[in-house]
Amino acid sequence: MARFIGRFSESSADYAKYRPQYPNELFSYIASISNAHNIAWDCATGTGQSARGLANYFAQVIASDASPRQIQNAVRKDKIAYCVTTAERSSIASKSVDAITVAQALHWFDLEDFANEVRRVLKPDGVLAVWTYNLLSVQPAIDEVIERLYSELLAGHWPSERTLVESGYSNIQLPFTELKQPAFRMSAVWDLSQLCGYLNTWSAVKAYQRTLGVNPVETLFYSLSEVWGDPKKLFTIEWPLNVKIWINSV
Repeated sequence: MARFIGRFSESSADYAKYRPQYPNELFSYIASISNAHNIAWDCATGTGQSARGLANYFAQVIASDASPRQIQNAVRKDKIAYCVTTAERSSIASKSVDAITVAQALHWFDLEDFANEVRRVLKPDGVLAVWTYNLLSVQPAIDEVIERLYSELLAGHWPSERTLVESGYSNIQLPFTELKQPAFRMSAVWDLSQLCGYLNTWSAVKAYQRTLGVNPVETLFYSLSEVWGDPKKLFTIEWPLNVKIWINSV
C-alpha cells in the first residue's frame, strides 16, 4: 500500500535553502551508464536538488514529490517538469524513462510497490540510482556537539526509517541487477548560520519541537558557537554519500 508522510512539508522553504547539493560527478556517472538521455525521473525530488543536476544530462526531467509544498518551493529550471505524485503510483507512461533517481528518500517508500512502479515506467536496461547520507563531519570539537544533538537530545524523536539511512541503505535489496559504482564525495562550505539552518531541517528536530515546544538546535547553540568561533567563519562540511545503482535487466 502506497503511503505518504509529509515530514518535510512544514519546512520546505528551509529545505530548499539549506540542504546540501549533490556532486556533479554523480549525475555525470548516471548519464554515462544510461543507454539514452531522453527522460529521467527524479522521484521524491523535494525542492529539486537532484532534478537540477539531471537536467544537465537529460533532455527532460520529470521531478515528482508527494508534498505540494515542496513542489511549490522547488527551483525552476528549463527541461524540468514538476508534478505532485507519490513514488508508488505515478502517472508516468510505461517504459518511457531512461533513468530514475531517488535522493535521500528511499527509506520513506513502500519498497515493494515502488519496485513495481520502477519496473512499469523504466525502459529495459534503464538505470535506477538511489543515495543517502548520514551525519555530517566538520572538525572534532564541532562534531562532538552535533553528535550530542543527534544521539542524545534527539533520541526517541528520529523515525524508525532512520536506521536505513544510518546503514547507508546496505540492507535494501530491489529486484533488479545491482552494479558496483565509484565512491562519491559530498561537501559544502558553510558558516554557522548555514549549518544551523541545515540542522533545523532534520525531521527529528521538528518532532522534538512539536512534542516539547523547544527548538533543540537553539538549546545547543551556545555550545556550538563556542567551538565554531567567529560565526561568519567558513568550514568545509562533509557527508558520507552512499550510492546504490541497479539496471532494469530483462
